[in-house]
Amino acid sequence: MIFTSESVTEGHPDKLCDQISDAIVDHFLRQDPYARVRAECAVSSAILFIAVRYASDAKVDFSYLARKVIQQIGYDQPDFNAKICSILSAPQELPLNMAHRFDESRLTDEEIDRVAAKNQVTLFGFACDQTPERMPLPIMIANRLTRRLADVRRRNILPYLLPDAKVQVAVGYEGNRPQRIHGITVMASLDRPNHIDPKGLHEAIVETVIRPVFQDEPIRPDGETRIHVNPDGPYQGGPTHHSGLTGRKSAVDTYGEYSRHSGDALSGKDPMRVDRVGAYAARYAAKNIVAAGLASQCEVMLSYAIGVTRPVSLHVQTFGTGRVSDEKLRQMLERHFEFRLAGIMKEFRLRHLPSKHSEGYFQRLAAYGHFGRTDMDLPWERTDRVEALQND
Repeated sequence: MIFTSESVTEGHPDKLCDQISDAIVDHFLRQDPYARVRAECAVSSAILFIAVRYASDAKVDFSYLARKVIQQIGYDQPDFNAKICSILSAPQELPLNMAHRFDESRLTDEEIDRVAAKNQVTLFGFACDQTPERMPLPIMIANRLTRRLADVRRRNILPYLLPDAKVQVAVGYEGNRPQRIHGITVMASLDRPNHIDPKGLHEAIVETVIRPVFQDEPIRPDGETRIHVNPDGPYQGGPTHHSGLTGRKSAVDTYGEYSRHSGDALSGKDPMRVDRVGAYAARYAAKNIVAAGLASQCEVMLSYAIGVTRPVSLHVQTFGTGRVSDEKLRQMLERHFEFRLAGIMKEFRLRHLPSKHSEGYFQRLAAYGHFGRTDMDLPWERTDRVEALQND
């Protein structure tokens, strides 16, 4: 079996929108941890549109934040940059709801049980033992390659690279075990592309991007691995050439389509949105099951209904790799994990993390995946329930 996952750099228009949306969330929560906010962006050509619904007394300059993100990413080309981009915003201020302005750390179990979900959604969390991060190998390699592409551009190692790029990684499997790298495709947008030799570009990407990423990987490209760099000719990327929208890269944000995901956007939502934090809770549970050695791969499904405190369904699937039954694992999760909205908020303390990270917390999550990250201390990536699961 050949399985392929895709990743994109932070300069991809969809990721640009995700980062602006989460920069807005960060800014609200730094001033007001109890702010309710939903931010979405769309970009095309030299126009950026921001729609925000919020309930907070915090003051946020949406256009300033957007221009700051555009500049941070590295868009300074004549056709799209932070100075000339036209920005339209449509803020809608909602009245404060005192029922949402609670300190979750002070809630009793009875009070947690009275905080109901406000969204109807089915979420999935996944983990496997293919990598030390308990993530599928294709998406982890794809994310490392796009991150390396961005680093090579920022360090001016390849000065002709522009911010927008995307990568596909195809991995050959036998059963559930990755065996080899079948193929790698890199699409990199270039400054003055007609002045760059395709063969020289291919060699430069291999030497500066692909080889460094695989240097410490146990599975590496071999003599039969197909490596393509801009195989269709010069790649024209960025908002001038294709549009972007918040939440359109759900597979990149999660498991590279190796496992299911809800399809709902993770970015642009405050931590009282169960469609965001529920996905983190599901990943936390699945990762601890795999880390405990109870399965080599595990998918946890959570379904929430509006006005109901607890998930209306909790399902565990280990695809025949579990050391105990899926039903027993489900019962163990009910005993050792918190899936109520306020309980997740209390455990992860997500409303308070942006104030502790001046460089941005949710904005950093908005590129290169919400799961399997080793560059951030993410509460849902911890494996602190392993012993409890093993002793159950």
